[in-house]
Amino acid sequence: MTVKLGLLALLDAKAGKGAELGAFLEKGRALAVAEIGTVTWYAFRLSDSQYGIFDSFETEDGRQAHLNGEIPTALGQVASDLLAKEPDIRLVDVIASK
Repeated sequence: MTVKLGLLALLDAKAGKGAELGAFLEKGRALAVAEIGTVTWYAFRLSDSQYGIFDSFETEDGRQAHLNGEIPTALGQVASDLLAKEPDIRLVDVIASK
């Protein structure tokens, strides 16, 4: 396995919506498991209102398939209710992994 690409999404929940955003992200795991090109998928909490997702990929095709897949679509459907602002999505290069 040669993981060399990543995707970092930082999410800010609306006031009082942090727990709902966390629950939504927990459910996203099932969608990530079904993605062939996604090597790892992590959802995490930074604070009561700040959450994030980190994914890793071996190829750009895998990363693009994820960006065009079900998780971003599902997030788009709940964004107006749960998110205080647009997600901060960053493409990253993985320098080292274990």
